[in-house]
Amino acid sequence: MKKYFSFFSLRFVMGLQYRAAAWAGVATQFVWGGMMIAMYQAFYQTEPEQFPMTFEATVSYIWFQQAFLALFAAWMLEAEIFESIKDGNIAYELCRPMKIYPMLFARAAAMRISRAALRCLPILLFAALLPAPYGLRAPEDLVTFGLFLTTMVLGLLVTVAFGTLIYTVTFFTISPEGLRLVATTVMDFFNGAVIPLPFFPDKMKQVLELLPFAAMGNVPLRIYSGDLAGKAALKAAGLQVLWLFILTCCGLAVMARAEKKMTVQGG
Repeated sequence: MKKYFSFFSLRFVMGLQYRAAAWAGVATQFVWGGMMIAMYQAFYQTEPEQFPMTFEATVSYIWFQQAFLALFAAWMLEAEIFESIKDGNIAYELCRPMKIYPMLFARAAAMRISRAALRCLPILLFAALLPAPYGLRAPEDLVTFGLFLTTMVLGLLVTVAFGTLIYTVTFFTISPEGLRLVATTVMDFFNGAVIPLPFFPDKMKQVLELLPFAAMGNVPLRIYSGDLAGKAALKAAGLQVLWLFILTCCGLAVMARAEKKMTVQGG
């Protein structure tokens, strides 16, 4: 375990070096968050009682989504990992005294956390200083905030487990582009990144909330905004644990099969 933590620490420090890119991302997310809020405000001005979340809750959802975009964004997969699998450089990892799956898991988690660490504070501070109803509101109580933090960690782990599963499946493809495109498109739509899940029709939402995509950023963002509370929030957290276990087991199984019969495309 110590060697994987060391690998995580190394990748985390490396990720903190890209500060110019982080500031560019902060500026982009400020603008994008403002555009999203303006769009939803236009909708809310028509018939606000028809929406499942209050405008203030939706604003908090959007600002937290932008602040922690790096933790849950489907497209934030490392091209370097895909390239190493495609060109055969992954063979060097087989020579290391460590398992590939936990190494990829630690690397993916470090990349997401380091990028989020550079971007989240400016966005959260800016959003907190905005006047109501356009600013980030405080959590209802400490219990809600604690559950939000817990589900945030679980959501990150589920996201990393899903991404690592994509990496492992890539071992059985000639090119990762098709798999990557389909996976990120499906994940972005069904995890609430495009439209928050409460805005979907009720029957469709009930199905989507059972899928692994809903166990990512959807749960903590809705808990903080007040849309998920009580037994519903605990049930959602339980599903996060379940999907983390399932996705991790699937990733380990696929990687075990890949290690037994691996075709290196380039050497």
